[in-house]
Amino acid sequence: MKARMIFLKSLLLIAAAIFLSRLLQWQIVQSEMYNYIAGNKETYTITGEAIRGEIFDVNGEQLAVNLTGYKVVLNKLFIDSEKLNDIIVRLAAITEQCGEKWIDELPVLMKENGQYYFDEKKQDEIETLKNREHLNMNPYATAEECMAQLVKRYHCEDYPVKQQRSIVSVRCHMEQTGYSRTNPYVFARGISEKSMAVIAERMHDTAGVTVEASAVRTYRNGTAAPHIVGVTGLISQEEYAEHRDEGYAYTDKIGKSGIEAAFEQQLRGTAGSRTYEADENDHVRLVETVDTAPGNSIYLTIDAHLQQTAQKALQEAVQEANDYARTIGDKNMGADCRGASVVVLNVKDFSVLCAANYPSYDLSKYYDDYEKLASDPDVPLFDRAFMGALTPGSTYKPLTAAAALQEKKITPHTSVSCAGVYTTGGLKLWCMGYHQEQDVEHALINSCNVFFAETGRLLGIDSLDKYAQRCGLGVKTGVEVLESAGTLAGPAFSEQMGSQWYSSFVSPAAIGQSDNQFTPLQLATYTATIANNGKRLKTHVVDRIVRYATDEVIYQSEPQQADDMGVSAANLRTVQHGMLSAASSYSLLQDYPIKVAGKTGTAENNGSDHANFICYAPYDDPQIAVAVMVEHGAKSFTAIGAAKKILSDYFKIEN
Repeated sequence: MKARMIFLKSLLLIAAAIFLSRLLQWQIVQSEMYNYIAGNKETYTITGEAIRGEIFDVNGEQLAVNLTGYKVVLNKLFIDSEKLNDIIVRLAAITEQCGEKWIDELPVLMKENGQYYFDEKKQDEIETLKNREHLNMNPYATAEECMAQLVKRYHCEDYPVKQQRSIVSVRCHMEQTGYSRTNPYVFARGISEKSMAVIAERMHDTAGVTVEASAVRTYRNGTAAPHIVGVTGLISQEEYAEHRDEGYAYTDKIGKSGIEAAFEQQLRGTAGSRTYEADENDHVRLVETVDTAPGNSIYLTIDAHLQQTAQKALQEAVQEANDYARTIGDKNMGADCRGASVVVLNVKDFSVLCAANYPSYDLSKYYDDYEKLASDPDVPLFDRAFMGALTPGSTYKPLTAAAALQEKKITPHTSVSCAGVYTTGGLKLWCMGYHQEQDVEHALINSCNVFFAETGRLLGIDSLDKYAQRCGLGVKTGVEVLESAGTLAGPAFSEQMGSQWYSSFVSPAAIGQSDNQFTPLQLATYTATIANNGKRLKTHVVDRIVRYATDEVIYQSEPQQADDMGVSAANLRTVQHGMLSAASSYSLLQDYPIKVAGKTGTAENNGSDHANFICYAPYDDPQIAVAVMVEHGAKSFTAIGAAKKILSDYFKIEN
């Protein structure tokens, strides 16, 4: 036993001596070498893609959601740079064999015979290719000359011509997108699951090439409110410079329009990351992983079903105007009608239930159809509902009536005689009839220009504009996406335009002409304000914001008062009743099962008159306010008909 103990102690002493000598060697004898090795380790953090929040309508119908897609990624941290050209050639061939497209941004194309030529649709990219920072070539350099330089630059002279172009295209784009050890290059996006499996299997032996799952932005119902939902796109140089400090990468996507842009910070989310450590021999190991935090999702106040009903109604309104002009043989009576728009608000909280445009487009095909859409003379990309300011015509008259009643310039019983024309300051304003003596209610029913021209003269432009702004006319409504403030006629705008304002100009302004131009959004807000007994709430299109893939609400919209008309209940009742009587006199609304208060407006301009209509319903307990504008619609029945279809859909009334 004693001998065994001595043997074990001897073994322990020998082991300790070995460890001690080794430690002395590391810490003292070879300390400089190991300090050098430790000091030459590099860390690289690769940031992934953030998962973007989704967008839904008020009922939860999917508008902009994420589907699982796949992308092919080249990671410089693991790729042998000397084999990069071979990898690109091989990967391009496999991707094309799978029927997929790799990212090809090179503005140089190749004919069947191998001759190079510039893609004339990419003038900016051609200029960038030739500039001093890249090829430093003469602005008049040909495509062949540029390619010769690029082939030499990327050392691909020994490859066939088609393969040369693939190498040049990918490597050019790599440079432009900042390909580095911390910024992998996305070779292809949106490839199918089947292609993903093929590419992954055939490239499995190539270090640095991976096929990764990614969230693909998909517009489930691309025709429902495309102008409001908006699109995302690759970040531009200007956007990158602006947002670089917020963690954006040059290859990130960013909201470009609509809710996608307005709520970018809420929707974007936080990207995950992986941190690697590499020694001087390029031995790489993963040292840290940070998970992705998805962005928040947004529920709009928009009702997708009502939206599509409205879009169809607008299309039919335009067709009706065209048909009317053809029937009566007068091109100035609707033949030039090409567009229309409507906004529907909930009177209880001024939420936007519907904001439709015609013509419109499909978000899911936005980038595929962009050139066609952008060159369409009917401008389907333009948001007429929120940005299209047009002359309101007689839809402005309820405002003039309310302001004059409140300022005591008229009473409900004030009578003005109409002989068909009104003369003021050298101006002649014609009326649509000879209405003789009439009070404010009958003037609203008959849409008498003479009555309201005289009322405007008594009121004055300052008072008129004051009440208009309180109703949301000539000012922004506060909606969360891009909107126009419109134009309010008066001395301020005239001075801005370098023209002279004369006091007599108030009369055409009072009947909704002159420089007055408002959007359907503003007209709907104004109408809802009258329906809401003079209280204007903040118009909004976002209902709530929730945590991704949950029902946890982090923001819920609440009614917010933006202004007050400052008109007494008695005076408002006079205007409201006048609008009820006016709407009841329109043939399309006679015998309608719900009481509607409204006012038409045919606004003079170049070409056929604009046909406008505002209304709210039910009269006794207002729920929705509607504003329709049919550009060059000529006759108000086109606008009334569109509004009636929307009312019937909302209130479930069979036509």
